[in-house]
Amino acid sequence: MDPDTRHLHASSFGTAATAYAAHRPDYAHDAVRWALHPAPGTRVLDLGAGTGKLTATLAAVGADVTAVEPDPEMLGELRRGLPKIVALPGSAESIPLPDASVDAVVAGNAMHWFDMAVAGPEIARVLAPGGVLAGLWNTLDDDVDWVAELARVSGPAAIGPRDTPASWRTETAALHLPTTTAPARFGSPEQRGFPHGQRRTADSLVATLGTRAGMLVMPEAERTSALSGIRSYLATRAETAGEFTLPMVTCVLRVRRL
Repeated sequence: MDPDTRHLHASSFGTAATAYAAHRPDYAHDAVRWALHPAPGTRVLDLGAGTGKLTATLAAVGADVTAVEPDPEMLGELRRGLPKIVALPGSAESIPLPDASVDAVVAGNAMHWFDMAVAGPEIARVLAPGGVLAGLWNTLDDDVDWVAELARVSGPAAIGPRDTPASWRTETAALHLPTTTAPARFGSPEQRGFPHGQRRTADSLVATLGTRAGMLVMPEAERTSALSGIRSYLATRAETAGEFTLPMVTCVLRVRRL
């Protein structure tokens, strides 16, 4: 994705902040614990925190969380939903925290939007020695037949790169992480997936897919048609009648500051 397109997609979520907060899933607790496990302490920065989906899970597992989010609409939703969390305006490329002030930096479905050439030194600056940088992505478990067909029907705007475990592994293998950022050094990246699920109905799943960046930047008529096609597919499946659990995998990419 070229820089202009990446910026367009990355900046699209504020227009759907309320829907994002209502429909996006949380993160598997085991995945969050694994992401944080090597960290030397509990001070955690949720970077590109959005409406606070990962922030809430971090708090639930005992982290002392600070959230940073560049979009004012998303930040407003986070502050409304999690009023006790310190939530600051800022970005991966300009983090409003002091040097060595956190033990872990995490990003939920956000790291692929970072300009790591700039963000890498910033992350290294705020991380204490021995600290952890981890990206978490909620993906759809396409080992399940009906989910694999949903991915095909939906198309890449709704279910694209990083949205299934196999494509996530490929995409994150090429993600530039700050392994040699001076004066800090980082270890080798590690990948792991954790089973997860989200209670959904056909309508709420369509609404969730409508909050994907590729869908948000579509012309309205095209977006309506795409969502109608997804709704029609879900209506043909016995698995999605009534309320059901959407099979997911929370995938984690972790690297440690040495």
